[in-house]
Amino acid sequence: MLIPQVLDELLRQLRPRVWRDSDLETQTLIDWLGRQLGAEVALVDSAGKVEVSTARSAPDILADLQPVLTQLSSGQLAAAASQVGMVHVQCEALGRQVPRPVLVVGSPLPLTREALALASHVGAMVEVLRRVRQADDLALRHQQAAARLRLAVFMALMAGEVTLARRMTVGAVPPLLNTERLRIHLLRCPPSDRGRLIDAYQDASGYHGRGLMVRCPVYDHHLICLLPLDHDGDRVEGGLAAPLRALVRDNPHYALGISAPVSLQATARAYDQARHALAVAGHTPERVAGYHGRPPLAGLLPRQQALAWARAFLEPIREAPRLTLDITSLALNFPRSGVARLLDISRNTVTAHLKRVQDALNLNLQDPRSRAELALALAITDLPPADYNAVAEQVMAASVDRLLSTDAAITWAHAFLQPLQSGTDRTAHQTLRAWIEAGTDAQRTAQNLGISRTTVRAHLRTAEQLLKRSLQTPGPGIHDLVHAFRIADRAP
Repeated sequence: MLIPQVLDELLRQLRPRVWRDSDLETQTLIDWLGRQLGAEVALVDSAGKVEVSTARSAPDILADLQPVLTQLSSGQLAAAASQVGMVHVQCEALGRQVPRPVLVVGSPLPLTREALALASHVGAMVEVLRRVRQADDLALRHQQAAARLRLAVFMALMAGEVTLARRMTVGAVPPLLNTERLRIHLLRCPPSDRGRLIDAYQDASGYHGRGLMVRCPVYDHHLICLLPLDHDGDRVEGGLAAPLRALVRDNPHYALGISAPVSLQATARAYDQARHALAVAGHTPERVAGYHGRPPLAGLLPRQQALAWARAFLEPIREAPRLTLDITSLALNFPRSGVARLLDISRNTVTAHLKRVQDALNLNLQDPRSRAELALALAITDLPPADYNAVAEQVMAASVDRLLSTDAAITWAHAFLQPLQSGTDRTAHQTLRAWIEAGTDAQRTAQNLGISRTTVRAHLRTAEQLLKRSLQTPGPGIHDLVHAFRIADRAP
């Protein structure tokens, strides 16, 4: 019978680190058993290789034991004793899943009954640690797979492909896809908090009740939360809206931008709205802001003339590969490094695709004005497939300047820029113009204006608050600003 003090010592060996590192703990137990028995101990894995062992374990002994180890690992034997030279060897298979690992104990003298029992106890604990490690690995892989699936669902919705999102999740369709409308809550928080928050609200299915929380693949401090709406189109369900507001209230480094209600197919528009709202939220005492924007410019232009212009503008890239077009569209809304991360490709690959588009369209995509014009054309057409020239053949293409000279465009631009006229002493307005002229480079803007880069950044933050647009990251906020200046400069 084992001495109770020895069992207590065995448990003490296990307690400090069992939930931290099962590999280290296995080594600790093997070393402890070797000291207790005055023997050499090895754990041989199911492939016949030594996983952990005491320092002086002789590999030639294991070589002589290969036939026995094979029988133990395959489940033909549970335990075996033999002698290799002057060494007495005791082997015991661990667990029930074949092939099994084997605990090998070699000593100069035969092991006593108590020593054999102690070795068997240690073997049982080693097997428990192995199962703990396997369970942790499985749980981690489940979390990673769930995160990838949530991101895939979000990206499908961003492309307006609700049916594709359902097909990707067949058998486990998230409740979000059974609703008609949603809001996006975009939470800014420390990157290290995102995983903790996702885990805290995740259910057994890998979703978040009726909502969906996704790590932003581009901005490390953004957590994207898609929340469904009731049929009344107002009250948010899913159990996440109130906790998100509470998180912002209780954490001074958090901020929350909330989109307007949109259909599932318009998730991309909701995301853009949430980005704009988040830029405003950082300047409010509550650090929470909803989107209160105006209709997008593309929808206000004369439809047939705008389509004719946009399709003629994009004609040189009509036959470009789908990946090139996707990269181009994403690069208008995210930094190139973010596009590379999003599509899991290199930044050089992103640059190469964009160069093809630049050369074909004769544009400089480093220039915010060229980017804005391309973004407007894409927004108008969304590059329809086979019937690409159907409308263009019926209506003569107008120039973009003529399109932007319509009454609707002029009204839109004046309304967009009005907060800059009444909200400041025009310093922000002047800085924004210089910033666009400098290609949205804050350092060049500061040099051209004779002010500090910090002052430029401060003026940009002020403009974000006034215009209720995100300006310090690539995207539609900058495009709208470029168009508004262009229209205002030509308008009466």
